[in-house]
Amino acid sequence: MKNGNVRRKIVVKNFSVYPMCLSLTCLLVLSCATTRPKAAEPIPVEMTEISAPTQQNSTKQVLQDLGFHVHEYISIKTPATPSIPDSLLQTNNITENLKEAAWQAFLASASPVAQKIVENYLASPNKEPGGHCLAVSKGRFEKAYKQVYGHSPYQDLPERMASKLHSTKQVFDLLYASASDTDRDWKSLPETYRGKGNAGAIAYAGMGTLIDSTGIWGGQLKPGALMQVWRYKEDYEQVVKGTDVKKLDPYGHSFIFIDYVRDTNNNAIVGLKIADQGFQSYRPLIPRDYDVWWAVNLSI
Repeated sequence: MKNGNVRRKIVVKNFSVYPMCLSLTCLLVLSCATTRPKAAEPIPVEMTEISAPTQQNSTKQVLQDLGFHVHEYISIKTPATPSIPDSLLQTNNITENLKEAAWQAFLASASPVAQKIVENYLASPNKEPGGHCLAVSKGRFEKAYKQVYGHSPYQDLPERMASKLHSTKQVFDLLYASASDTDRDWKSLPETYRGKGNAGAIAYAGMGTLIDSTGIWGGQLKPGALMQVWRYKEDYEQVVKGTDVKKLDPYGHSFIFIDYVRDTNNNAIVGLKIADQGFQSYRPLIPRDYDVWWAVNLSI
């Protein structure tokens, strides 16, 4: 990743690769490392994807699953770890909140799938499985959906999502992965939902309500909401427009909201408890962790 060298790695999960994937598209939630950063050190940015050879097909072939496709490794800006108040680090015992009636009511207000996501997470003996943040959050969403409805969420995607270039599933996965590029494939997707990752894809599918930064920090999130954040606003804006990823240093993260952390008076919101693959779930997130925040409250 130094001296301009770019390492190509591909995550392959039983699907064919669409020609656009041979371009410089990527899953722009790259910086989700599995190693917890120490308090006085920068956040680590080790990559964890599995390397595999490129599989090339004709221009008429479409891939079966765009969720994990060509993944270009590029240099990453490494911001210093924000100073986290000790009070936040000491309040990350999620299970303790289950004893509170208020939190029980909060959880009950979530959708069936959101409730199942949180229940699965709290009951899991391995809350930090490692791997890529996108794969982990998407896996948790799909598992809960199937438990509730008996089938994959792809079966319930509305036909209106399909475009002249992509099927409903492809549109969903491209948005979910924030697969930005300069070609027409990315720019053919609705701009309103580009760069918002899981939140944008799920909201466009009519499966939830999109929540912006103001709503997130204003207390509108429900347990099980899926979130996509960006460390740098400039990168997010370029991703939305469609960009050559070689010219970007994206720093994004995909995870699931569990609960709010409030101040000593149980009034002001001071942090978010999240479920990811172990990159940042060891402590609550605070507003200055990221420039751009998006989330989707599930309605399914």
